Amino acid sequence: MDPETSPDRHRAPAPLLVAASIGAVQGLVLLLLAAAELASLSSERLALGTTTSAFFALFGLLLLVCAGALTRLASWSRGPLLLAQLIGLGLAFSFRGAWAVVVVLAVSSGVAIAGLVHPESMRALGDEPAPRE
Repeated sequence: MDPETSPDRHRAPAPLLVAASIGAVQGLVLLLLAAAELASLSSERLALGTTTSAFFALFGLLLLVCAGALTRLASWSRGPLLLAQLIGLGLAFSFRGAWAVVVVLAVSSGVAIAGLVHPESMRALGDEPAPRE
């Protein structure tokens, strides 16, 4: 195989970088939601607000860690990011009447899924053999 056309095992392909970027943005949004939840705490809903904020923060941090690991071609990070995107697709269609939320969640999750399962991404992560000539 020609070295110029062979996939570089040390660089993440564009589809994988797009998926990782989307995951990182989603992680940052979840961290912002956690901060907003903490800022709106009241004594009537202290336990609910605290646990919701903790969940958003932990989920956001997980997405950021996985997105960073994916850019370094750590194959373990694809699973959690793929699961998060599938959850995002399910959430997108649970919003009735909030079409902007539906579109943003569905499109970002769909693009990220496409990037995660793209053949170049699979080869870069070592999950698919190189094509034969």
